[in-house]
Amino acid sequence: MDTVFRDVRVIDGSGGPSYRADVALADGRIAEIRREGAGGPRPSATRTVAADGLALSPGFIDMHAHSDLALLRDPAHEAKAAQGVTLEVIGQDGLSYAPVDDRTLAEVRAQITGWNGDGSDIDFSWRTVGEYLDRLDHGFDGAGIAVNAAYLIPQGTVRMLALGWDSRDATPAELARMRQLVAEGLEQGAVGLSSGLTYTPGMYASDAELTELCRVVARYDGYYCPHHRSYGAGALQAYEEMVGLTREAGCALHLAHATMNFGVNKGRAPELLTLLDRALDTGADISLDTYPYTPGCTTLVAMLPSWASEGGPEAILARLRDDATAERIRHVMEVDGADGCHGVPIEWDAIEISGVSDPGLAGCVGKTLARSAAERGEEPWVTARRLLIDDRLGSTILQHVGHEDNVRQIMRHRVHTGGSDGILQGFKPHPRAYGTFPQYLGRYVRELGVLSLEECVAHLTSRPAARLRLPDRGLVREGHRADLVLFDPDTVAAGSTYEAPRTLPSGIPHVLIDGRFVIEDGRRTDVLAGRTVRRVPGRG
Repeated sequence: MDTVFRDVRVIDGSGGPSYRADVALADGRIAEIRREGAGGPRPSATRTVAADGLALSPGFIDMHAHSDLALLRDPAHEAKAAQGVTLEVIGQDGLSYAPVDDRTLAEVRAQITGWNGDGSDIDFSWRTVGEYLDRLDHGFDGAGIAVNAAYLIPQGTVRMLALGWDSRDATPAELARMRQLVAEGLEQGAVGLSSGLTYTPGMYASDAELTELCRVVARYDGYYCPHHRSYGAGALQAYEEMVGLTREAGCALHLAHATMNFGVNKGRAPELLTLLDRALDTGADISLDTYPYTPGCTTLVAMLPSWASEGGPEAILARLRDDATAERIRHVMEVDGADGCHGVPIEWDAIEISGVSDPGLAGCVGKTLARSAAERGEEPWVTARRLLIDDRLGSTILQHVGHEDNVRQIMRHRVHTGGSDGILQGFKPHPRAYGTFPQYLGRYVRELGVLSLEECVAHLTSRPAARLRLPDRGLVREGHRADLVLFDPDTVAAGSTYEAPRTLPSGIPHVLIDGRFVIEDGRRTDVLAGRTVRRVPGRG
């Protein structure tokens, strides 16, 4: 044996009761589990780690991550490794960097600068999904990346590649091209398809178009992960829309950051859960993820009405510079409720600037737009418009519109999983990027008792592994991969706060991927054990 954890409390990911055992690892897998009181000799190994009150669980799976470039930029990637995350699902919200051509790559880099930076430090040597996954596997000088990664084909990028930024239905030839791109991405290892249906150009797709793409995903036994059309005024209808179109396509559905936000949805989580239960009880294949915080996080430009974003970043900037058009945008946002803001009139005192691309604008960070505007003696839209132009659409925001009761009720649901939705860019990112998983274990298990420890671990491990069709991950079982976390149930806690969002968690001394320590005694090692986790071909 390589390593044995002696007398550890095993929380195996199944949701069942924990138990005491010695757990031995060999060749990157769990080789032996000897329960307390079992007969025979205890396993021995090259290295023995005394449990000292620690719990051992499968590695946590972040079902909604925005580390698409961070995995290639930062070999340590402590934001996730220190939380116990051993696998991230990237390519989220319908916008990422494969498949692309030269034009599309330039456009998507500009569009999601606020999520991932402008990529000027990245060698974009890939164009296809397979080439991007190969680049991740190669990692840093061929050694790999910090944690494992699975990839969703981004529907908005696919639409951008097939027909540009036009707000119209796809032609039959364009739809055939999109279906081909999705099939190729799945053949090359993607696990499914994502959408960002409040982001351009993905939002321009009709339900019929999305259904046709989901039919392709279903053929390959993948899943569809939509950021759907509204989390505000039309939230329940948007959830129902996604359930309906995936049922028609015969495709598994995973609802991204399944929140019920804004004042119109306060106390309405039970309605969402009833909708999902009815679908599940009639055979629908549905799961969801959430983060354990109330504010959302996105880019400021995402708040604009969709018509103002048609044509891409340069067209948006041109409209913002035109006084008459900018006034139209303001009216829609403040009076009618833009589709980019989920059909709800924007509340400037709930929009906090969390990051800017231009360091010269850093004075805005940590302030709401209402406060910044008051300091300047102007209306909030004037401040927002100037910031959008001067930062070339690169500003990120925290949107303080969530409800704690909704968060707690949704996280209890039988198909719930954990996802950070963590944007790692900006001077003041959302603390969920560094704290989601210890926040679940510390605040919502130990402090509030919303979930039992065993149940919560199942939400973060075996449930997402089942959604990803990973038969040898997500459980502490003999023969399974040794992607493991050792944490102290009495002290585990998120260190990140809104004031200090990049503070690492406490109470997670050891994290292993493939049996190798990526966190050891609370410190990041130089091990790069992460690789891509690819869909197994077979159903195409």
